[in-house]
Amino acid sequence: MRRLPALTAMKVFEVVGQTRSFTRAAERLNLTQSAVSRQVRNLEDQLGEKLVIRHHHHLELTPSGAELYASLQHAFHSVELTVRGIMEKSNRHRLRINVPPTFAKRWLLPRLSRLHAALPDIDISITTDPADSLAERSLLDCAIRFGDGEWPILASERLMTERHIAVCAPHLLPVDGAIDLSRFTLLHVLASADQRYLTWQRWLDAAGLSQTDTRGGLEFDLLDLVIEAACNGLGVAVADKAMVAPLMATGQLAQVLDVEVEGHEAYWLVTRTDQLPPRRVAAFRDWLRNELQSELESDRATAPGARRA
Repeated sequence: MRRLPALTAMKVFEVVGQTRSFTRAAERLNLTQSAVSRQVRNLEDQLGEKLVIRHHHHLELTPSGAELYASLQHAFHSVELTVRGIMEKSNRHRLRINVPPTFAKRWLLPRLSRLHAALPDIDISITTDPADSLAERSLLDCAIRFGDGEWPILASERLMTERHIAVCAPHLLPVDGAIDLSRFTLLHVLASADQRYLTWQRWLDAAGLSQTDTRGGLEFDLLDLVIEAACNGLGVAVADKAMVAPLMATGQLAQVLDVEVEGHEAYWLVTRTDQLPPRRVAAFRDWLRNELQSELESDRATAPGARRA
């Protein structure tokens, strides 16, 4: 028999090592803070060695604690990779992907029937929780991320760059075509609780309307909510053309001025680098490439020659 401390105590200590906080570890483990502290103290008693130094607002690992934490991380990672491999044997046809909420609703969901037709043997699981990360050990097979493509220890392939256009409900557009944006409510996407994305200002610069006052308007933390607000006639939004194209095709939204601005960030397919992607991930990647290429060719064929920046 191996003389090892209780597995539960070691798992609790590993999470404490990750978070450097009893409180955050307790939240992640769904335990009370006192229970987490007690598990770590029992582990210290069993080893006869201090593992953490308790400060007022944070924890610090002792040299022994850092050594044990590194060993536990490696061990648990190895076990979880083995478990994942075993589970893969019985789930070869299940593709688990994580995508941004707006992308899921506005781009992927309308195309799911085509995805199923192209890959009839693959079952799809879609999650939108941004905390569900490939960088952490999980059952995800791949993810679609929005950003600059820089995710450490992950492989990323650019799918499409945002192309911003201004849109609103058709009934808001003046009959004579003379658009004065100062008479519209502007709809903004929040980058954080007190900061907006610069999308509107970049579009206005490209349209030659830099002096437009953007301080007012409505703010939302999701692009999808901004799009919904625009559909409901609450104002004008600057949104990614790919996300609103179906709504424009059905007449729910109309473009405001023929101005299109390429965004500074893009959507990326993100996969692990520690192993070859399973067949189902490769098939999904090929489907994305084909879908985006067809969309690009269609867009080129029907584009009215909008002013681009």
